[in-house]
Amino acid sequence: MRQFVLAVLIAASLSACSPPAPEPDAPAAATPAPAATPVPAPSQPDAQPATAAAPAKEIPVGECGDQSKLPADQRIANTARWTTASEQDNFGFEVFRGNTEKGEFTKLTAEPILGAGTSDETHKYEYRDDSIDPCREYWYYVEGISTSGSREKFTPTFRAPPKRRAADAPAATSPPAAE
Repeated sequence: MRQFVLAVLIAASLSACSPPAPEPDAPAAATPAPAATPVPAPSQPDAQPATAAAPAKEIPVGECGDQSKLPADQRIANTARWTTASEQDNFGFEVFRGNTEKGEFTKLTAEPILGAGTSDETHKYEYRDDSIDPCREYWYYVEGISTSGSREKFTPTFRAPPKRRAADAPAATSPPAAE
């Protein structure tokens, strides 16, 4: 089986999407892919310097549960984002979600997110998961698919913290995102 190799920087992040009252985006993780050459990530306007500890962010009160009755553009979502520095025989990617870091993962993508094949150029990808309960945490990873059909876990498993808390729940904070 041919090894699927991507020399990349993974910038896997999850952000809250709330069209009526925009909430600031907070990356859940920014991790280089296994066996990848780390490349400096683009700076983020709200990012704290590496030496300063970022304060915990209070989780706002809001409605919990199924959002399927809401129009897609009004749903709270987790958005996984990743970037490749180059690609070798890359057919595409699939995104998986679980309720725990070790738990069972479900494939979210109905069809693979198409890759760039073989390329020396940087490519950015993302997947918006709006089928979440905004009051729960989720765990994600991205799987790469080579043009020969082999599959390989492309990112480490990363956490998406809850975006809201129920009105009757105690005040909570989300730990600062990893840089």
